[in-house]
Amino acid sequence: MKTTFLKKTRQDPELLALKEELQSARGDLSLAYRRFDQAVDPELVESCIYQIKAEKARCNYLIRAIKERSPESFLPRLEGEAAWI
Repeated sequence: MKTTFLKKTRQDPELLALKEELQSARGDLSLAYRRFDQAVDPELVESCIYQIKAEKARCNYLIRAIKERSPESFLPRLEGEAAWI
């Protein structure tokens, strides 16, 4: 009889905060795209474009920060197939 013990892994609080912030940033990016879709004034359109670029940069930063703290959270999850890393 083989006994296996599951190792409890405690989530890093900073990693959790980064993931929550990324979720919020994705929502803000979605909102920026909706504002862009509804903008009619050329200056407002330009403002929306800058807002979209800023939100994309924020999302990219957060994704890099999450990858640095926990690279395994971005590994592909394939069932029944080999994954090359």
